[in-house]
Amino acid sequence: MKIYPLFQTILLVFCATLFSQIKDVNPPNNLQTIIFIGNTPQAQLPIIKPGERLQLSFDDINGNERDYYYIIEHFNFDWTPSDLSKSEYLEGFDDVRINYYENSLNTLQMYSHYDLNIPNRDTRAITKTGNYLLKILDDRGTIMFTRKFIVYDDIASVSVAIKRARDLNYINTKQVVNFSVNSPSLLLINPNQNVKSLVLQNNNLNTAITNLKPQYTIGNELIYRYDQEASFWAGNEYLNFDNSDVRGATVNIRRVELEDLYINYLYTNIARKERPYTYYPDINGNFLVRNIRGQKESIDAEYVWVHFALQYYDDLKEGQEIHLYGNFNNFNFSENTRMVYDEKSDTYRNKRLFKQGFYNFKYVLVNPNGSIDEGAISGNFDQTENDYTVIIYYRDLGGRYDRIIGVGKGNSINITNN
Repeated sequence: MKIYPLFQTILLVFCATLFSQIKDVNPPNNLQTIIFIGNTPQAQLPIIKPGERLQLSFDDINGNERDYYYIIEHFNFDWTPSDLSKSEYLEGFDDVRINYYENSLNTLQMYSHYDLNIPNRDTRAITKTGNYLLKILDDRGTIMFTRKFIVYDDIASVSVAIKRARDLNYINTKQVVNFSVNSPSLLLINPNQNVKSLVLQNNNLNTAITNLKPQYTIGNELIYRYDQEASFWAGNEYLNFDNSDVRGATVNIRRVELEDLYINYLYTNIARKERPYTYYPDINGNFLVRNIRGQKESIDAEYVWVHFALQYYDDLKEGQEIHLYGNFNNFNFSENTRMVYDEKSDTYRNKRLFKQGFYNFKYVLVNPNGSIDEGAISGNFDQTENDYTVIIYYRDLGGRYDRIIGVGKGNSINITNN
Protein backbone atom coordinates (compact mmCIF):
# COMPACT_ATOMS: atom_id res chain seq x y z
CA MET A 1 0.00 0.00 0.00
CA LYS A 2 1.34 3.45 -0.85
CA ILE A 3 2.23 5.56 2.20
CA TYR A 4 1.81 9.34 1.88
CA PRO A 5 4.04 11.80 3.75
CA LEU A 6 2.38 13.25 6.82
CA PHE A 7 2.05 16.79 5.46
CA GLN A 8 0.41 15.52 2.27
CA THR A 9 -2.08 13.44 4.23
CA ILE A 10 -2.97 16.43 6.41
CA LEU A 11 -3.46 18.57 3.29
CA LEU A 12 -5.71 16.00 1.68
CA VAL A 13 -7.83 15.69 4.81
CA PHE A 14 -8.10 19.48 5.13
CA CYS A 15 -9.18 19.96 1.52
CA ALA A 16 -11.69 17.12 1.75
CA THR A 17 -13.15 18.64 4.92
CA LEU A 18 -13.34 22.11 3.43
CA PHE A 19 -15.73 21.16 0.67
CA SER A 20 -17.34 17.99 2.01
CA GLN A 21 -19.32 19.20 4.99
CA ILE A 22 -22.46 17.69 3.47
CA LYS A 23 -22.22 14.32 1.76
CA ASP A 24 -25.05 12.96 -0.36
CA VAL A 25 -27.12 10.27 1.31
CA ASN A 26 -27.32 7.24 -0.98
CA PRO A 27 -30.79 5.76 -1.50
CA PRO A 28 -31.85 2.33 -0.21
CA ASN A 29 -32.02 -0.50 -2.77
CA ASN A 30 -35.77 -0.10 -3.32
CA LEU A 31 -35.36 3.47 -4.66
CA GLN A 32 -34.01 3.38 -8.19
CA THR A 33 -33.41 5.62 -11.23
CA ILE A 34 -33.17 9.00 -9.54
CA ILE A 35 -33.31 11.75 -12.17
CA PHE A 36 -32.72 15.33 -11.02
CA ILE A 37 -32.58 17.99 -13.73
CA GLY A 38 -33.02 21.69 -14.34
CA ASN A 39 -33.05 23.22 -17.82
CA THR A 40 -30.89 20.55 -19.43
CA PRO A 41 -32.17 16.98 -19.82
CA GLN A 42 -28.97 15.20 -18.77
CA ALA A 43 -27.26 17.02 -15.90
CA GLN A 44 -27.79 15.43 -12.49
CA LEU A 45 -26.52 18.59 -10.77
CA PRO A 46 -29.11 21.24 -11.73
CA ILE A 47 -27.69 24.75 -12.09
CA ILE A 48 -30.62 27.13 -12.46
CA LYS A 49 -31.66 30.77 -12.04
CA PRO A 50 -34.30 31.83 -9.49
CA GLY A 51 -37.76 30.93 -10.79
CA GLU A 52 -36.55 28.22 -13.16
CA ARG A 53 -37.94 24.72 -12.79
CA LEU A 54 -36.44 21.76 -10.97
CA GLN A 55 -37.62 18.24 -11.76
CA LEU A 56 -36.98 15.18 -9.61
CA SER A 57 -38.23 11.68 -10.36
CA PHE A 58 -37.50 8.25 -8.89
CA ASP A 59 -38.97 4.75 -8.69
CA ASP A 60 -39.84 2.68 -5.64
CA ILE A 61 -39.59 -0.94 -6.81
CA ASN A 62 -41.50 -2.10 -3.74
CA GLY A 63 -44.51 -0.67 -5.57
CA ASN A 64 -46.48 -0.01 -2.40
CA GLU A 65 -47.38 3.65 -3.03
CA ARG A 66 -45.48 4.79 0.04
CA ASP A 67 -45.58 8.47 1.05
CA TYR A 68 -42.44 10.57 0.53
CA TYR A 69 -41.72 14.16 1.58
CA TYR A 70 -39.16 16.79 0.57
CA ILE A 71 -37.15 19.47 2.39
CA ILE A 72 -34.96 22.20 0.86
CA GLU A 73 -31.96 23.62 2.75
CA HIS A 74 -29.60 26.50 1.89
CA PHE A 75 -25.80 26.26 2.28
CA ASN A 76 -22.67 28.36 1.98
CA PHE A 77 -19.94 27.88 -0.60
CA ASP A 78 -18.24 25.16 1.50
CA TRP A 79 -21.55 23.34 2.19
CA THR A 80 -21.82 24.53 5.76
CA PRO A 81 -25.38 25.66 6.68
CA SER A 82 -26.04 29.32 5.91
CA ASP A 83 -27.48 31.81 8.39
CA LEU A 84 -30.63 32.35 6.33
CA SER A 85 -33.97 31.29 7.73
CA LYS A 86 -36.22 29.24 5.47
CA SER A 87 -38.57 32.17 4.87
CA GLU A 88 -35.65 34.17 3.48
CA TYR A 89 -34.87 31.75 0.65
CA LEU A 90 -38.23 30.05 0.05
CA GLU A 91 -41.49 31.63 -1.00
CA GLY A 92 -44.06 29.22 0.37
CA PHE A 93 -42.98 26.19 2.38
CA ASP A 94 -41.51 22.70 2.12
CA ASP A 95 -41.72 19.52 4.23
CA VAL A 96 -44.75 18.45 2.23
CA ARG A 97 -45.71 15.18 0.58
CA ILE A 98 -44.85 14.38 -3.03
CA ASN A 99 -48.36 14.19 -4.42
CA TYR A 100 -47.80 12.91 -7.93
CA TYR A 101 -47.01 9.24 -8.48
CA GLU A 102 -48.03 6.50 -10.94
CA ASN A 103 -47.73 2.75 -10.83
CA SER A 104 -45.90 0.85 -13.55
CA LEU A 105 -47.87 -0.48 -16.49
CA ASN A 106 -47.34 -3.93 -18.07
CA THR A 107 -43.86 -4.40 -16.61
CA LEU A 108 -42.32 -7.52 -15.08
CA GLN A 109 -40.95 -5.46 -12.18
CA MET A 110 -43.72 -3.61 -10.37
CA TYR A 111 -42.77 -0.08 -9.22
CA SER A 112 -44.26 3.26 -8.24
CA HIS A 113 -42.91 6.27 -10.14
CA TYR A 114 -42.74 9.61 -8.26
CA ASP A 115 -42.45 13.09 -9.80
CA LEU A 116 -41.67 16.35 -8.01
CA ASN A 117 -41.64 19.73 -9.76
CA ILE A 118 -40.46 22.95 -8.13
CA PRO A 119 -41.98 25.60 -8.17
CA ASN A 120 -45.35 24.17 -7.19
CA ARG A 121 -48.37 25.36 -5.20
CA ASP A 122 -46.58 24.75 -1.89
CA THR A 123 -43.03 25.79 -2.78
CA ARG A 124 -43.75 28.75 -5.03
CA ALA A 125 -40.22 30.07 -5.56
CA ILE A 126 -36.59 29.84 -4.50
CA THR A 127 -35.57 33.44 -3.97
CA LYS A 128 -31.87 33.43 -3.06
CA THR A 129 -28.87 32.19 -5.00
CA GLY A 130 -26.43 29.70 -3.51
CA ASN A 131 -25.92 26.01 -2.80
CA TYR A 132 -28.96 23.92 -1.96
CA LEU A 133 -29.68 20.42 -0.70
CA LEU A 134 -32.91 18.60 -1.51
CA LYS A 135 -33.78 15.91 1.05
CA ILE A 136 -36.29 13.14 0.39
CA LEU A 137 -37.80 11.59 3.54
CA ASP A 138 -40.21 8.77 4.23
CA ASP A 139 -43.33 9.08 6.37
CA ARG A 140 -41.27 8.44 9.53
CA GLY A 141 -38.93 11.35 8.83
CA THR A 142 -35.98 9.15 7.82
CA ILE A 143 -33.82 10.62 5.04
CA MET A 144 -34.04 8.33 2.01
CA PHE A 145 -31.60 10.23 -0.19
CA THR A 146 -30.33 13.72 -0.94
CA ARG A 147 -29.40 15.67 -4.05
CA LYS A 148 -27.55 18.98 -4.45
CA PHE A 149 -28.45 21.84 -6.76
CA ILE A 150 -27.21 25.38 -7.42
CA VAL A 151 -29.10 28.64 -8.01
CA TYR A 152 -27.31 31.61 -9.60
CA ASP A 153 -27.77 35.14 -10.97
CA ASP A 154 -26.24 36.52 -14.18
CA ILE A 155 -24.57 39.54 -12.59
CA ALA A 156 -21.04 38.75 -13.77
CA SER A 157 -19.95 37.21 -17.06
CA VAL A 158 -17.59 34.24 -16.83
CA SER A 159 -15.41 33.36 -19.84
CA VAL A 160 -13.94 29.84 -19.92
CA ALA A 161 -11.14 28.42 -22.09
CA ILE A 162 -9.78 24.85 -21.97
CA LYS A 163 -6.02 24.46 -22.42
CA ARG A 164 -3.48 21.67 -22.52
CA ALA A 165 -1.13 21.52 -19.55
CA ARG A 166 2.04 23.59 -19.78
CA ASP A 167 3.92 20.87 -17.89
CA LEU A 168 5.22 18.54 -20.61
CA ASN A 169 4.82 15.59 -18.25
CA TYR A 170 1.03 16.06 -18.42
CA ILE A 171 0.45 17.72 -21.79
CA ASN A 172 -1.15 14.56 -23.20
CA THR A 173 -3.10 13.54 -20.08
CA LYS A 174 -4.51 16.66 -18.39
CA GLN A 175 -6.85 19.51 -19.30
CA VAL A 176 -6.54 22.96 -17.71
CA VAL A 177 -9.41 25.39 -17.13
CA ASN A 178 -8.57 29.10 -17.57
CA PHE A 179 -11.30 31.64 -16.89
CA SER A 180 -12.00 35.30 -16.19
CA VAL A 181 -14.77 37.11 -14.32
CA ASN A 182 -16.11 40.47 -15.48
CA SER A 183 -18.56 42.33 -13.24
CA PRO A 184 -19.22 45.84 -14.58
CA SER A 185 -22.33 46.35 -12.44
CA LEU A 186 -20.96 44.95 -9.16
CA LEU A 187 -17.83 46.15 -7.41
CA LEU A 188 -16.03 43.08 -6.09
CA ILE A 189 -14.39 44.31 -2.90
CA ASN A 190 -11.33 42.37 -1.67
CA PRO A 191 -11.76 39.55 -4.24
CA ASN A 192 -8.98 37.41 -2.72
CA GLN A 193 -11.15 36.92 0.34
CA ASN A 194 -14.72 37.54 -0.83
CA VAL A 195 -14.75 35.88 -4.28
CA LYS A 196 -14.67 32.08 -4.46
CA SER A 197 -14.75 29.80 -7.49
CA LEU A 198 -15.97 26.28 -8.10
CA VAL A 199 -14.71 24.44 -11.21
CA LEU A 200 -16.54 21.28 -12.28
CA GLN A 201 -15.73 18.59 -14.81
CA ASN A 202 -18.89 16.95 -16.22
CA ASN A 203 -20.99 18.36 -13.33
CA ASN A 204 -19.23 16.07 -10.85
CA LEU A 205 -18.88 17.69 -7.42
CA ASN A 206 -16.64 14.83 -6.22
CA THR A 207 -13.73 16.04 -8.38
CA ALA A 208 -14.36 19.81 -8.12
CA ILE A 209 -11.54 22.36 -7.80
CA THR A 210 -12.43 24.91 -5.11
CA ASN A 211 -9.32 26.76 -3.93
CA LEU A 212 -8.50 29.15 -6.80
CA LYS A 213 -8.02 32.85 -6.14
CA PRO A 214 -7.71 35.54 -8.86
CA GLN A 215 -4.12 35.92 -10.02
CA TYR A 216 -4.50 39.52 -11.13
CA THR A 217 -7.09 42.18 -12.01
CA ILE A 218 -7.58 44.30 -15.11
CA GLY A 219 -10.23 46.95 -14.42
CA ASN A 220 -13.37 45.06 -13.36
CA GLU A 221 -12.00 41.75 -14.64
CA LEU A 222 -10.54 39.00 -12.46
CA ILE A 223 -8.10 36.70 -14.29
CA TYR A 224 -7.46 33.04 -13.45
CA ARG A 225 -4.74 31.48 -15.59
CA TYR A 226 -3.41 28.69 -13.43
CA ASP A 227 -1.83 25.55 -14.82
CA GLN A 228 -1.35 22.71 -12.35
CA GLU A 229 -3.78 24.16 -9.79
CA ALA A 230 -6.63 24.30 -12.34
CA SER A 231 -5.94 21.00 -14.10
CA PHE A 232 -8.12 17.90 -14.32
CA TRP A 233 -7.13 14.44 -15.45
CA ALA A 234 -8.62 14.27 -18.94
CA GLY A 235 -9.93 10.71 -18.59
CA ASN A 236 -11.35 8.84 -21.54
CA GLU A 237 -14.73 8.70 -23.24
CA TYR A 238 -17.36 6.74 -21.34
CA LEU A 239 -18.48 3.29 -22.43
CA ASN A 240 -22.19 2.77 -22.97
CA PHE A 241 -25.02 0.33 -23.45
CA ASP A 242 -28.49 0.85 -24.87
CA ASN A 243 -31.27 -1.55 -23.90
CA SER A 244 -34.20 0.63 -24.96
CA ASP A 245 -35.29 -2.45 -26.95
CA VAL A 246 -35.07 -4.84 -24.04
CA ARG A 247 -35.58 -8.00 -26.10
CA GLY A 248 -32.82 -7.50 -28.66
CA ALA A 249 -29.03 -7.67 -28.52
CA THR A 250 -27.21 -4.53 -29.68
CA VAL A 251 -23.65 -3.49 -30.49
CA ASN A 252 -22.72 -3.60 -26.78
CA ILE A 253 -25.16 -6.25 -25.51
CA ARG A 254 -23.99 -9.78 -26.25
CA ARG A 255 -26.93 -11.85 -25.01
CA VAL A 256 -30.48 -11.39 -23.68
CA GLU A 257 -32.26 -13.80 -21.36
CA LEU A 258 -35.61 -13.77 -19.60
CA GLU A 259 -36.20 -15.20 -16.14
CA ASP A 260 -38.21 -13.27 -13.56
CA LEU A 261 -36.83 -10.12 -15.25
CA TYR A 262 -34.92 -9.51 -18.46
CA ILE A 263 -31.15 -10.08 -18.23
CA ASN A 264 -28.62 -8.31 -20.47
CA TYR A 265 -25.05 -9.62 -20.76
CA LEU A 266 -22.65 -6.96 -22.05
CA TYR A 267 -19.58 -7.80 -24.09
CA THR A 268 -16.43 -8.08 -21.98
CA ASN A 269 -14.55 -4.79 -21.75
CA ILE A 270 -10.79 -4.42 -21.63
CA ALA A 271 -8.50 -1.87 -20.00
CA ARG A 272 -7.89 1.08 -22.36
CA LYS A 273 -5.02 2.76 -20.53
CA GLU A 274 -2.28 1.49 -22.84
CA ARG A 275 -4.32 1.61 -26.05
CA PRO A 276 -4.48 4.57 -28.47
CA TYR A 277 -7.24 7.11 -27.92
CA THR A 278 -10.35 6.46 -30.02
CA TYR A 279 -13.13 9.01 -30.39
CA TYR A 280 -16.18 7.40 -28.83
CA PRO A 281 -19.16 9.79 -28.58
CA ASP A 282 -20.67 9.87 -25.11
CA ILE A 283 -22.88 12.02 -22.88
CA ASN A 284 -20.19 12.50 -20.23
CA GLY A 285 -21.40 9.90 -17.77
CA ASN A 286 -25.11 10.64 -17.93
CA PHE A 287 -28.08 8.46 -18.84
CA LEU A 288 -31.48 8.65 -20.50
CA VAL A 289 -34.44 6.43 -19.66
CA ARG A 290 -36.24 5.27 -22.80
CA ASN A 291 -38.32 2.39 -24.13
CA ILE A 292 -38.78 2.33 -27.90
CA ARG A 293 -41.71 -0.09 -27.67
CA GLY A 294 -43.59 1.87 -25.00
CA GLN A 295 -45.80 4.93 -24.83
CA LYS A 296 -44.57 6.46 -21.56
CA GLU A 297 -41.11 5.35 -20.48
CA SER A 298 -41.51 6.64 -16.93
CA ILE A 299 -44.00 3.84 -16.16
CA ASP A 300 -43.72 1.27 -18.97
CA ALA A 301 -39.92 0.84 -19.12
CA GLU A 302 -38.71 -2.49 -17.75
CA TYR A 303 -36.11 -3.04 -15.06
CA VAL A 304 -33.26 -5.21 -16.35
CA TRP A 305 -30.36 -7.06 -14.72
CA VAL A 306 -27.26 -5.87 -16.58
CA HIS A 307 -24.09 -8.01 -16.32
CA PHE A 308 -20.69 -6.31 -16.69
CA ALA A 309 -17.33 -8.02 -17.29
CA LEU A 310 -13.85 -6.45 -17.33
CA GLN A 311 -10.50 -7.97 -18.24
CA TYR A 312 -7.94 -6.27 -16.00
CA TYR A 313 -4.61 -7.91 -15.26
CA ASP A 314 -2.76 -5.33 -13.15
CA ASP A 315 -2.39 -6.29 -9.51
CA LEU A 316 -4.57 -4.30 -7.12
CA LYS A 317 -2.87 -2.83 -4.08
CA GLU A 318 -4.19 -3.71 -0.65
CA GLY A 319 -7.62 -2.17 -0.13
CA GLN A 320 -8.12 -1.07 -3.75
CA GLU A 321 -11.36 -1.94 -5.52
CA ILE A 322 -12.73 -1.63 -9.05
CA HIS A 323 -16.14 0.03 -9.34
CA LEU A 324 -18.64 1.00 -11.99
CA TYR A 325 -18.76 4.78 -12.33
CA GLY A 326 -21.32 7.16 -13.79
CA ASN A 327 -24.20 9.48 -13.10
CA PHE A 328 -26.65 6.57 -12.88
CA ASN A 329 -25.92 6.66 -9.12
CA ASN A 330 -24.67 10.26 -8.83
CA PHE A 331 -20.98 9.27 -9.20
CA ASN A 332 -21.11 7.45 -5.85
CA PHE A 333 -19.84 4.02 -4.84
CA SER A 334 -21.53 1.17 -3.01
CA GLU A 335 -21.55 -2.60 -2.92
CA ASN A 336 -23.84 -2.45 -5.96
CA THR A 337 -21.08 -0.90 -8.08
CA ARG A 338 -18.13 -3.05 -6.92
CA MET A 339 -16.59 -5.39 -9.49
CA VAL A 340 -15.77 -8.83 -8.02
CA TYR A 341 -13.04 -11.05 -9.45
CA ASP A 342 -14.31 -14.30 -10.98
CA GLU A 343 -11.55 -16.90 -11.14
CA LYS A 344 -13.37 -19.14 -13.61
CA SER A 345 -13.61 -16.47 -16.33
CA ASP A 346 -10.53 -14.50 -15.17
CA THR A 347 -12.57 -11.28 -15.26
CA TYR A 348 -14.03 -8.79 -12.80
CA ARG A 349 -17.83 -9.02 -12.80
CA ASN A 350 -20.87 -7.19 -11.55
CA LYS A 351 -24.60 -7.30 -12.10
CA ARG A 352 -26.85 -4.35 -11.36
CA LEU A 353 -30.47 -3.38 -11.88
CA PHE A 354 -31.06 -0.67 -14.49
CA LYS A 355 -34.22 0.83 -15.92
CA GLN A 356 -34.37 0.58 -19.70
CA GLY A 357 -32.46 3.29 -21.50
CA PHE A 358 -29.09 4.57 -22.68
CA TYR A 359 -26.35 4.59 -20.03
CA ASN A 360 -22.77 5.83 -19.87
CA PHE A 361 -20.34 4.08 -17.53
CA LYS A 362 -16.66 3.44 -16.97
CA TYR A 363 -14.49 1.39 -14.64
CA VAL A 364 -12.42 3.19 -11.99
CA LEU A 365 -10.05 2.24 -9.18
CA VAL A 366 -11.16 3.26 -5.69
CA ASN A 367 -8.38 3.62 -3.14
CA PRO A 368 -8.70 2.73 0.55
CA ASN A 369 -9.04 6.43 1.48
CA GLY A 370 -12.01 6.80 -0.88
CA SER A 371 -10.17 8.68 -3.63
CA ILE A 372 -10.63 7.49 -7.20
CA ASP A 373 -8.27 6.97 -10.12
CA GLU A 374 -10.34 7.35 -13.28
CA GLY A 375 -7.41 6.81 -15.59
CA ALA A 376 -5.98 3.63 -14.06
CA ILE A 377 -8.20 1.47 -16.30
CA SER A 378 -9.56 3.84 -18.97
CA GLY A 379 -6.47 6.03 -19.39
CA ASN A 380 -6.11 9.81 -19.65
CA PHE A 381 -6.04 11.49 -23.07
CA ASP A 382 -6.01 15.21 -23.77
CA GLN A 383 -8.34 14.64 -26.76
CA THR A 384 -11.18 13.46 -24.49
CA GLU A 385 -14.34 15.54 -24.74
CA ASN A 386 -15.37 16.92 -21.34
CA ASP A 387 -17.78 19.62 -20.19
CA TYR A 388 -16.49 22.23 -17.73
CA THR A 389 -18.49 24.63 -15.58
CA VAL A 390 -17.12 27.55 -13.53
CA ILE A 391 -19.32 28.97 -10.76
CA ILE A 392 -18.44 32.26 -9.03
CA TYR A 393 -19.48 33.05 -5.44
CA TYR A 394 -19.32 36.45 -3.76
CA ARG A 395 -20.03 37.50 -0.18
CA ASP A 396 -20.76 41.22 0.30
CA LEU A 397 -19.28 43.10 3.23
CA GLY A 398 -21.54 42.15 6.12
CA GLY A 399 -23.28 39.54 3.96
CA ARG A 400 -24.89 36.54 5.63
CA TYR A 401 -24.53 34.06 2.78
CA ASP A 402 -22.48 33.35 -0.34
CA ARG A 403 -24.22 34.69 -3.44
CA ILE A 404 -23.59 33.11 -6.82
CA ILE A 405 -23.07 35.93 -9.31
CA GLY A 406 -22.12 34.11 -12.49
CA VAL A 407 -21.66 30.79 -14.29
CA GLY A 408 -19.48 30.04 -17.30
CA LYS A 409 -19.18 26.92 -19.44
CA GLY A 410 -16.55 25.43 -21.69
CA ASN A 411 -15.87 22.20 -23.57
CA SER A 412 -12.55 20.50 -24.28
CA ILE A 413 -13.52 19.85 -27.89
CA ASN A 414 -12.04 23.33 -28.45
CA ILE A 415 -8.89 22.67 -26.43
CA THR A 416 -5.83 24.77 -27.32
CA ASN A 417 -2.20 24.96 -26.24
CA ASN A 418 -1.31 27.36 -23.44
